[in-house]
Amino acid sequence: LKQILSLSLSLSLSLSLSLSLSLSLTHFLTPPSSSFFSTVNKHKPWIETSYHGVITENMDTVLLDPPLVALDKDAPVPYAGEICAFKIHGQEAPFEAVVLNRTSGEGVLRAKGPVDCETQKEYTFIIQAYDCGAEASGASWKKSHKAVVHIQVDDVNEFSPVFREPMYHASAMEGKIYDSILQVEAWDQDCSPQYSQICNYDIVTSNTPFAIDRNGNIRNTERLSYDKKQRYKVMVTAFDCGQKRATESVAVHIDVKPVCKPGWQGWNKQVDYEPGTGSKQLFPKMHLETCDGPLSAVRAMVELQTSHIGKGCDRETYSEKSMQKLCGAASGSTDLLPAPSISTNWTASLLTDSGRDSDLIFNFDGRQAANVPEQVVPQNLTDQFTIATWMKHGPSPGLRAEKETLLCNSDKTEMNRHHYSLYVHNCRLVFLLRRDFTQVDTFRPAEFHWKLEQICDKEWHYYVINVEFPAVTLFVDGVTYEPYLVTDDWPIHPSSIDTQLTVGACWQGHYRLLYTFFRGSLSGLTIRPGRIETQKVISCLQACKEGLDIHSLESLGKDIKFHFNPAQSVLVMEGEDLESVNTAMAKVSYINSRQFPTAGLRQLHITTTVQCFGEDICISIPDIKALVMVLPPSEPRITIAGSDQLVRPAADLRGSMGVAPFKELRITSTVTKGDGVPGVLEAMHNLDYCDVLVIGEELNPEQESLEIHHSSLMGKHLDATNSTSGISIYGVDSMAHYEEALRQVRYRNWRPATLSNRRFRLTCSELNGRYTSNEFNLEVSLVHNAAPVEHVNHMAVQSQYMRSVHHPLMVHSMNLSFKHISPPTGTPPAATVVVVICIAALVCIVVLGIYRLHSTHQDSSKSEEDGAKDPEMDWDDSTLTITVNPMEVRGHYTKEFPEKALPTLGLLEWLGLND
Repeated sequence: LKQILSLSLSLSLSLSLSLSLSLSLTHFLTPPSSSFFSTVNKHKPWIETSYHGVITENMDTVLLDPPLVALDKDAPVPYAGEICAFKIHGQEAPFEAVVLNRTSGEGVLRAKGPVDCETQKEYTFIIQAYDCGAEASGASWKKSHKAVVHIQVDDVNEFSPVFREPMYHASAMEGKIYDSILQVEAWDQDCSPQYSQICNYDIVTSNTPFAIDRNGNIRNTERLSYDKKQRYKVMVTAFDCGQKRATESVAVHIDVKPVCKPGWQGWNKQVDYEPGTGSKQLFPKMHLETCDGPLSAVRAMVELQTSHIGKGCDRETYSEKSMQKLCGAASGSTDLLPAPSISTNWTASLLTDSGRDSDLIFNFDGRQAANVPEQVVPQNLTDQFTIATWMKHGPSPGLRAEKETLLCNSDKTEMNRHHYSLYVHNCRLVFLLRRDFTQVDTFRPAEFHWKLEQICDKEWHYYVINVEFPAVTLFVDGVTYEPYLVTDDWPIHPSSIDTQLTVGACWQGHYRLLYTFFRGSLSGLTIRPGRIETQKVISCLQACKEGLDIHSLESLGKDIKFHFNPAQSVLVMEGEDLESVNTAMAKVSYINSRQFPTAGLRQLHITTTVQCFGEDICISIPDIKALVMVLPPSEPRITIAGSDQLVRPAADLRGSMGVAPFKELRITSTVTKGDGVPGVLEAMHNLDYCDVLVIGEELNPEQESLEIHHSSLMGKHLDATNSTSGISIYGVDSMAHYEEALRQVRYRNWRPATLSNRRFRLTCSELNGRYTSNEFNLEVSLVHNAAPVEHVNHMAVQSQYMRSVHHPLMVHSMNLSFKHISPPTGTPPAATVVVVICIAALVCIVVLGIYRLHSTHQDSSKSEEDGAKDPEMDWDDSTLTITVNPMEVRGHYTKEFPEKALPTLGLLEWLGLND
């Protein structure tokens, strides 16, 4: 059976081979016919039913699974068994299929252009394969079935993360730890989860008390403090899952909110004050936070602390006498602590502190005192007098405090009796007044004691003791205090012993030494006998020029009560409504009325108490400390100008009025402005003294004086004193009044024979030497016995001792010109009248003389015929000097009348006129 089957198979194969061979031969030997081919291309190409492909964006080749291959059962028949094309249908897919091998049917899928995953992640379309047909022309193509192609676009990490907000803002309460203060969020434009998702956040800013998790939640790592820092700025970045970092970090602002604490908010720690701007609000935006507490009343006290400025605040620093005159005090006071000078030398050895805005302050260290000269001490103390002084004093050192004497009038020799004294003992002020038996002979009040905190608080206070015996009243900073203890004593027995008035200690006449020295500071110690000071004057003398104020007082609500202390350094306000109190506090202002205030810092202290319903004090409000910075003022430059040389005949000094050296004086003051438009402006302000000092030897009172008449000071706030060293004009008054007064200063010398010149130096001051002028030097030169000089033309030659005249008065008459020169400076008014009359008479004489000379010339021939002159025309001109205008009759007069050319030193020079 096996053999039969093997034989049959062999036979079949042989037949098949023979058939194939015969067909082949027929194919090659016989041309094919169309009917043959149509019978050959009888199968469709075959492809898979579905394909899955992957393409990376921005690439062009698609990786397909399975590969793109088409098969045809007609193979290996040419054309019919070959694949000529793949065609894509649907969705306008951006792909194309390309046949790589027509015989094997292999193809590839390519992108027509760039493929972007962010635009479309997947594509699905239909593909078919086509064979090459039945002939070479490609006719009768057969197509395969439709296959579905799914293509996925692979992503590339081309985009960086971007935050959704340009900036983040959050707030955190101080003292609290948060799980999340806020959350930041970033996103990525990439299409794939790998590259589009944000996998991590990070804080870029270093050393911050914050952390961030992978979800963007920011938390604090420690408790925040509002007092330490009120705002944090944190920079945050993000990373996608491909570890691509955000191009720009985002700023996160975190405000620290304070725990609601009752207190004032919205105020500045320092306020700058520019001089001359009037009243300036200190807390325009300040308000009180009570944390919604049910309050019923608010009381706020604002205190301006200026104890470090001058004598307790910014006051005028004029001399004590000037201040008394400004305030309208009665005259006659004696300054026991004047500025050291030649005439007031008893204070020269004392320690002074004039560095604080030129306040003249004397410091006593317990070892120094000053003996007031006998001629200065008031000798007529009656039942009425006033003692006033500025004092700064602290507690005495040691367990047992000793007496400290401010002022003491005691026996000069032999005995130690105290007639009157003012001293401090155990922080008590004691005034001793012992009367003489000649005045009273009974047991009378003698010691008056006051116990006040101000005496030992180390602050400046103004003390005034008004004595209307037996009553004695003390004023401290304008407030009246009655003595808490009055001790009686017997009067002092009369004696012929002289007394000694001492400042800073008490003189023991028996031992001839000082004891009970004072430790502290004094200024402006004065005694006024015969009168007591008024309350108004006392308030003026101690008034501050700076203080607190209420801006727009009329706008305060009626439910606000306020009160100032006398110095306006303390303001107390009370109100029931919180809003009204806030409005009132916003109007609290600082004001300084001085033209040139003391620059520097002033402290502000605000204390507040709040009352609640049914409780005394329910909310505690912290105190506030702030500063007012007074900026430096534009300092003035005081300039004295005028002629520095004065030439006068010695005879002028012997007159009753002498000469006025400063007749052409001019005082100006300028300030330089640096803000706004820079420049120099002329400033008008007051002066307080001008001193004229003699340079060289002092004045000899037996033959010369430098003085000013009392009438020249009438209507002005000025006084004057003079000595052999010069003259001093003092008092707070305008520069114009000082000019007028200085122009009336006269220098006289009734024995000037041996004197050739006198030199003077003038200086002026503002604010007790704070601003001083230049030193103006003037020399008065004297001319003795000027010899006559022969000159035909007097108008061309000027006398050597006369000053040049700036505004001559010309008098014209009958072709003759006479030049009238005003009399020398210092000529009395009566002499001026005489000069004017003489000149008028001279003009008449000259005119008459010329007329008669002309008549004589015309009638000369007739006179010769008659042989005699008319007696009325025969006048004697031998003693008459005529000065002719050279511009009109130059040489004519002497030519026609040579006998009339007389010496030129005649009547005009006798009248004191050099022309």
